[in-house]
Amino acid sequence: MNKIRQYISTFELTRGFFIALLASLYIYMEYLGQPNPLITTFSGLASLYLLMQSSRKTWLLSGFFIGIFWFWWIALSFNHYAMPWAIPLVIVAMGLVYGSLFWFIAWISEKTQKLPVPHTELLSLSIKAIGLLLLSVVHPFGFDWFKPELMFVNSYIGIEKWQFALVLTAIVLSVWRAQFLFMFLLLLAYQPNSHTRVSIPKEIEITTTHTSVEDKWNKTLHNAQFKEVLNLIDSAIQKKKRLIILPESVFPVFLNYDKTLIEKLQERAKHISIIAGGLYWDGKTPHNSAYIFTDGAITVANKVLLVPFGESNPLPDFLSDWVNKVFYDGAVDYKASPNVTDYVIDGITYRNAICFEATSEKLYEKDKEGKRPEHMIVLSNNGWFTPSIEPVLQRLLLQYYSKKYGTTIYHSINMSTSYIIQDGTIEKQ
Repeated sequence: MNKIRQYISTFELTRGFFIALLASLYIYMEYLGQPNPLITTFSGLASLYLLMQSSRKTWLLSGFFIGIFWFWWIALSFNHYAMPWAIPLVIVAMGLVYGSLFWFIAWISEKTQKLPVPHTELLSLSIKAIGLLLLSVVHPFGFDWFKPELMFVNSYIGIEKWQFALVLTAIVLSVWRAQFLFMFLLLLAYQPNSHTRVSIPKEIEITTTHTSVEDKWNKTLHNAQFKEVLNLIDSAIQKKKRLIILPESVFPVFLNYDKTLIEKLQERAKHISIIAGGLYWDGKTPHNSAYIFTDGAITVANKVLLVPFGESNPLPDFLSDWVNKVFYDGAVDYKASPNVTDYVIDGITYRNAICFEATSEKLYEKDKEGKRPEHMIVLSNNGWFTPSIEPVLQRLLLQYYSKKYGTTIYHSINMSTSYIIQDGTIEKQ
């Protein structure tokens, strides 16, 4: 502890914590149901302004606390593997990962101050700004939920890269010249905060289920769970719905091998299109999939991007096998599909997405005709991380992509509220 005190002062520790708090405030305001675009805008700008003025040590601490404030909930999944002892270790590990990234940016920035070139201070500040711009494309172990510009998703500042670059430019010039007049450049990044109410399509039923992780995988409870799901479908048919969307793994079995359940779903699909999460076995490896029952046909859309460590181990094979054996009882990894799946229901093309992959850029890529998805159906199971801020952060990321690409997102969830997002605006069902 004495060595830590010698390296890090109380001022640097407090400053780093406060910067991280400002950078995370928007998440917790959303979590508490008290979003405020004015406060969100100010806190985001203040965190960046203070960070730009800070030393390498403060950058390290800011990144460390941001990693914890944003992603502490990842550790909750270890409760479901009977490893609660790992929770504090994982939380600290998240802090160290992002603390290291922030430290590296500041380290490069400080190195440039020694170069024999004019305006080294401006160059140093510019390196910090470029580092923040690039952080959203740095994905530790394939996990891509950290985007600094996400702070402004429900603010008066736009979330496009050019708008975030403009924000950083205004702050860099203000710090360099010690002149707040440069902050007027922020007006060019202004984006009105829309409160347009989204209307839920009357013909679509987006369901929410409340099945804990332990109950979901308890085979003795499956009959009761499946009966409840079938009742949801029957209710939607009675309400004359055309489409019902059910959450990820609502059928936690290899559905393609359960002929009885398939027949029950096909019979109901004569009256309504059904999207349901289930497992798929290809004879060698398992897949996390969505089953689409429509027009007398069954389409299976396998997941494209797997959750790092949760579904697929990103480590080298020799380490991956050891981790799976020690931590996951020797379970094999899921297999990812090489291509995204689009399907048509009632003349509308939907892109399939299952939980984690819906929050990744890849799912919003253009199709063969050069078009980005206008509609996306997302199935999620948030039971691994509730209660926590995870559902809120997931929703903010979906709002981010909806704003960025104009995609309307229909999200059916287990263990948190389902909703529709249109042009970044959310409406609960």
